[in-house]
Amino acid sequence: MNQQALPDERVTALVHDAAAAPSMHNAQPWRFRYFRGSNTFHVRADLDRLLPHADPDRRALHLGGGAALLNLRVALAHQGWHPATRLLPDSGDPALLATVRPTGPHNGERALAALYPAVHRRHSSRFPFEETRIPQELRTALADAAREEGATLAFPSPWHLHQVLELLEEAETRNLTDQGSEQDLAAWTRIAAPSADTAFDGVPDSAFGPRKRGGKAPMRDFAGGRPVPGRGTAEFEHAPQLAVLSTTRDRPQDWLRAGQAMERVLLLATLEGLACSFATQALEWSDLRWPLRDPVSGTGHTQLVLRLGYGPPGPDTPRRPVPDILDIRP
Repeated sequence: MNQQALPDERVTALVHDAAAAPSMHNAQPWRFRYFRGSNTFHVRADLDRLLPHADPDRRALHLGGGAALLNLRVALAHQGWHPATRLLPDSGDPALLATVRPTGPHNGERALAALYPAVHRRHSSRFPFEETRIPQELRTALADAAREEGATLAFPSPWHLHQVLELLEEAETRNLTDQGSEQDLAAWTRIAAPSADTAFDGVPDSAFGPRKRGGKAPMRDFAGGRPVPGRGTAEFEHAPQLAVLSTTRDRPQDWLRAGQAMERVLLLATLEGLACSFATQALEWSDLRWPLRDPVSGTGHTQLVLRLGYGPPGPDTPRRPVPDILDIRP
């Protein structure tokens, strides 16, 4: 099974699944190549889709690429294959993020395959969540999912949570008056688009969520200072439940592992009925990122802050057509 090239329609379907992954501002900074001769997928960075201000070191690009890689692995496991994966296999080609070769039949990939129903159900929800506490056993399961991919997921203690919320609030305040942040939003948000079918990337105003009029949830205002017709306001949760995802080191391969861990956590959370969104504002400022780490251990590199809870699912966001991101070669 692993020696034969996959049919083109199956390759297309697998990449469609991979591209359902989240990425910063929904920039979708990835491309895929499939080589029939070696039956191998290449996951590549699309360097034309960078966020120069928010992501100058391309860390978020690697997180998004890692999330797409995890989705591809899940889709292959769902089809019965073992996804043999190598990260950054060519030091001379840093845009080549990973290679994946289906081998089979899969062994020990049942937990990965079980996540498949969430691949297209997972959407960022920027709506208010309930104050209902996530059960400890589910928190443990989410942490275990991150650990499977070489990362650590921790729910901050009350003191640390207060510190994280302050850092996120400071970053959001900076972003609202920062010209570079404004330019990123202008490039990757879609206000009053004539049709969801006319945009293939970015965050449409239908996914902004309401403007926050109260509560402590760390919400990014994707509108910036721009008016959004019909957008309302809402009270958000006063006791937000945040999870901090970190890695021991801070290299591109660690960012790819963190992206896979992020998506594995999000898919499991979706299956368990949780809604999720991102709180990345403080990670976009070098002086605010380091204090996000666990104050008890003082170690680790924070890669992501997730907001989790029980609430309405987020809407679909546009995706690039598969022919635009997939190249099939002999």
